[in-house]
Amino acid sequence: MRSLLKFFFLTYAVSWALWIGVAILSGGTLSPPRGLSIFGDFLLLIGVFAPGLVALALTARGEGHAGITALLCRMVQFPAQARWYIFAVCYFAVIKLTVALLHRIAIGDWPAFGQTPWFIMLGAIIVSTPVQAGEEIGWRGYALPRLAKRIGLARASIVLGVAWGCWHLPFFLIPGSDNSGQSFPVYVLAVTAISVAMAWLYWRTNGSLFLTMLLHAAVNNTRDILPSTVSVASNSFSLRASLVAWFTAALLWLCAIYFLVRMRGVTLQPAKTT
Repeated sequence: MRSLLKFFFLTYAVSWALWIGVAILSGGTLSPPRGLSIFGDFLLLIGVFAPGLVALALTARGEGHAGITALLCRMVQFPAQARWYIFAVCYFAVIKLTVALLHRIAIGDWPAFGQTPWFIMLGAIIVSTPVQAGEEIGWRGYALPRLAKRIGLARASIVLGVAWGCWHLPFFLIPGSDNSGQSFPVYVLAVTAISVAMAWLYWRTNGSLFLTMLLHAAVNNTRDILPSTVSVASNSFSLRASLVAWFTAALLWLCAIYFLVRMRGVTLQPAKTT
């Protein structure tokens, strides 16, 4: 338990210190001026990579070279079944397209779709998947198995989801971010449901970090198929969010309930990918 507490404390401390530091240097924004742009972007990136860096440091201290090797090997663990790759790439896109249909049925009009072509999204997913190692080594590689051993995979996926979502809080409070001023509670609600799906995928693929990295990249790069932000937002702690955001969170949780039922009683013993 101490290793988990250290992981969460150090991850939050490093990330938040760097992000808040960039905001202070940039005059209260996460958009550094030209003279600080490269340095500021570097600090922001290190903050994003903090979960993985902290996990590697704690693993090196507690398990040595063998532990580091075992953790990193899961990044290149490629399941043979194509369905897992299809799920990782398409899961959130299908959620978004279903939300568009629900919006059409409920309101009578289609919501505003994003303008990014599908092939650009696909290319961005491919390019950004390795970058997600900076987070996934920490969240799913280090924290999830240890939490699951103590409280079971289903509950661990929820606890980790809340911690993962709350880690993003500075991006909602500091200007210069896409999430600035948007509803933080609704965001955490959706991210927790995504965490459940990622835990299920991790379990079903025998601990493949590559698949969670791929799913993470797909979520980041397909979210604007159907933008969910509101144009005028100032209170990040309110529940004021777009109908698209609420529909997305609700649909993610409908899927999450299914995954939670399937993971009931599992303590992260590797599952056979049949």
